[in-house]
Amino acid sequence: MRGFLIVNPHSGEEAGLDELLSAARARGIEVHELAAGEDLEQIARDADADAIGMAGGDGSLACVADVCLERKLPFVCVPFGTRNHFARDLGLDRDDPVAALDAFVDRREQLVDIGRVNGRAFLNNVSLGAYAGLVHRREEHRRRQAALARLRGLAGLFTHRRPLQIEIEGAPVEARIALVSNNAYDLEPATFGERAVLDAGRLHLYLTSAITRPEWRDQEAETFTIGASDPSLDAAIDGEPVTLDTPLEFEVEPRALRVLLPSGPDR
Repeated sequence: MRGFLIVNPHSGEEAGLDELLSAARARGIEVHELAAGEDLEQIARDADADAIGMAGGDGSLACVADVCLERKLPFVCVPFGTRNHFARDLGLDRDDPVAALDAFVDRREQLVDIGRVNGRAFLNNVSLGAYAGLVHRREEHRRRQAALARLRGLAGLFTHRRPLQIEIEGAPVEARIALVSNNAYDLEPATFGERAVLDAGRLHLYLTSAITRPEWRDQEAETFTIGASDPSLDAAIDGEPVTLDTPLEFEVEPRALRVLLPSGPDR
């Protein structure tokens, strides 16, 4: 198998980069270190490979996964970001990116769902409201090279006063946070935000009017339409800031993405 791995050297902690690169090359995997300004999607599209992997955070995974879907190639997730939620839900060890490389050489395949909002792919979720505002402010501070950008973003979360005024399937809704997830999230405190399955073929819409002690309202469907009086809304797709034109059209593609995992017990 011709494996191709794209590595974002600035994603999350840079410690362990040399080890990851050496381990990938030792397995015969072609490696491309992503440079500033490069087009991630085009690099994946041009790769001469039978499987493409991405070593980075959640924000970069969906882009490469969508190209794999387009090219009918399997995708390899290598946790190398800050939170690595998708890797966790796949059952990978988030603290051992090198072990994830074995998916290229000693592998099993799993089919998972992929979500879309206005045609754009997401693996985890799309958020609106206070949390999306936090992500946008944090990115703005980062671009300005402001110190303590994450803490300033968190402070903005608790001072975000304006409720999100949207329409769900035409019905008006007011909330502080709206989140559409690709499959159901666990809402228990100890395992909050984890997903037990990734192939149920369902989107879940979570709404809350509180920040510190949210009580989530949950509804599920294969599609959602979220409208607003504003022509666009700030959002976060898998933790990355974006601005989306309204209405927002959500859909799920059941078991569409082929994911390669290291061989072993099924998740």
